[in-house]
Amino acid sequence: MNKFNKLSLAHSVFRSFKQPKNQFLNDMTRRSYSLAAPVSKSPAIPYPVDTSVGPMYRYQKSLPKLPVPSLSETFEKYLISVKPLVNEEEFENTKKAVADFLKPGGIGEELQGRLLNKANNPKVINWLEDWWNELAYFGYRDPVCVYVSYFYAYKDDKLRKNPATRAASIVTAALAYRRLVEEQQLEPDYMKNLPICMDSSKWMFNACRFPAKPSDYESKFDPTKNNHMTVIRKNKFFIVDLVNDGKQLSTVEIESQFKKIYEMASDARDPPVGALTTENRDNWTDYRNILLSISPKNEKLLRKIESSAFVVCLDDTSPITHEEISHSCWVGDGRNRFFDKPLQFIVFENGKAGFCGEHSSMDGMPTHRLNHFICDVIARNKIDHGSPNVRFKLPPPEQLNFTLNNDALKAIASAEKNFDSLVSKHDLRVLVYQGYGKNGIKKLGFSPDAYVQMIIQLAYYKMYGVSRSTYESAQTRKFAHGRTEVCRSVSVDSVAWVKSMEDPKVTLETKIELGRKAIASHVKYMSDAIDGRGCDRHLLGLRMSLKSDEEKPAIFTDVAFSRSSHWNLSTSQLSSEYFDGYGWGEVVPDGYGIAYQVNANHLQFNIVSMHLNNHHMRHYLNEAANEMKQLFEYAQAKEGRVPSKL
Repeated sequence: MNKFNKLSLAHSVFRSFKQPKNQFLNDMTRRSYSLAAPVSKSPAIPYPVDTSVGPMYRYQKSLPKLPVPSLSETFEKYLISVKPLVNEEEFENTKKAVADFLKPGGIGEELQGRLLNKANNPKVINWLEDWWNELAYFGYRDPVCVYVSYFYAYKDDKLRKNPATRAASIVTAALAYRRLVEEQQLEPDYMKNLPICMDSSKWMFNACRFPAKPSDYESKFDPTKNNHMTVIRKNKFFIVDLVNDGKQLSTVEIESQFKKIYEMASDARDPPVGALTTENRDNWTDYRNILLSISPKNEKLLRKIESSAFVVCLDDTSPITHEEISHSCWVGDGRNRFFDKPLQFIVFENGKAGFCGEHSSMDGMPTHRLNHFICDVIARNKIDHGSPNVRFKLPPPEQLNFTLNNDALKAIASAEKNFDSLVSKHDLRVLVYQGYGKNGIKKLGFSPDAYVQMIIQLAYYKMYGVSRSTYESAQTRKFAHGRTEVCRSVSVDSVAWVKSMEDPKVTLETKIELGRKAIASHVKYMSDAIDGRGCDRHLLGLRMSLKSDEEKPAIFTDVAFSRSSHWNLSTSQLSSEYFDGYGWGEVVPDGYGIAYQVNANHLQFNIVSMHLNNHHMRHYLNEAANEMKQLFEYAQAKEGRVPSKL
């Protein structure tokens, strides 16, 4: 979901997370919520239980380390993956470069040895972690919005069309999830009945990314001492304490605070200090220093925002269409935001709502679960909203009034201009495909995710007449501190199939056979990637193991290497029946970011690019989905099965 092109490695600054004795959380009224973890270990899980920590982390110490694949395994996979992307002469050159790299006693064995030494170091939890965090996130200097941030748009809440009412219910649900996380009571995520790493959840609440040169860093603040949220309205920042006299505010009390903020903000806009977080990270570092130099008060105000549990953005717009709500959740106007916070909940004037996430320390799965939980407990009325009465003399919200001089105002104006220019270069389109969804694809006998990947491949081929490198994110959280690997969606089989689909001379029977092979090939690669046996992260580890004075091996200068990792299609799936949108930006200037949802009875695609005729891509995605439906329904009928009513 992020783009990076920087290969120099700087030290990534990490702030330690100390699990506090959560006195505040213990003092709060206890309530029962779904997703809390049983303390006992399931006998089906072959990991010992660590009783020194809460249930959320009870398997954490037992998780295996991220493996280092063998050179032969990685380069066999690599050669197969690049073959459909290069011509015969280029492929022969690539094979020669690989052969040279793998010579006994050569540079390949040397780099593999260095990588294994790092991976086997008892003090290293995950051999990839520091490199990946630095290159992909903290050392990456382009703006987090639009290149790192991502969004979810919620479906409408028909019981809560008033924005203050909806915002209050979202906050109450978010606080319920916060207790589960900070008390370590959240049940771990599972993959194939095995627990997966929950470490990144610690960066969810009361955390913030900080701009710094040459590399940013993340800080976690004590949740027992920072029980406040940041609210932004009309570019103005407000702090709302979520606890009064040791007791959490009820939903009605939170709503009353939002109503006060609407009144306090009035109609006038303040200079948008939040726009500074949209800047290039080096610029934002300089601008933050300007703010700090003006007055010591500014640092205290910034720290209030940075240490808050999360941010709620009360926007004054009323998006209606899928494109409007998606665009508004993704980037908004760049002013009424603070993009360095991992969690920003956004509520619009018409009661629509969504979320914007900062990606550095967490991938999409943890925040997907958070947002699904919020929508689910509200929709099913599975949350205690507390007393219907507002307590007497509840302290009002605190408005943060920054001291700004000419330098700060110039910095804000520059950030606004740069943001507007950057966003204007992008186009976002949404396809809501109602023909079928996960249920229909399963009836056809396919993996829904792999099937949708082939929809994307066919659509791209229809539009361009060629297949190009495609990134699908595969999570590696079955390993300690695991994040992602690349599933390379383009294969020899996928290219053979998309070409057949556009060739009227090819029989339907051949197209069916080739289609099934293409989908099966994708399933196999995804399985390998989840097991830490893709080729991209291993190649990165080998490349990063080079010393500064060593010549770069030919495999890293070969045309196949650059072409196969130039992600013309960057794709990922996160699905929820409560979401009405999900997405992020492209990772190369001539490419697309295509996020998709595979819901029960429909598919949804969010298409972002730098004006590469997204309306045409939307058309071809729709056309490809229809053609695949017709093809595989025909296969069912021919094989004597009753065609599914999709």
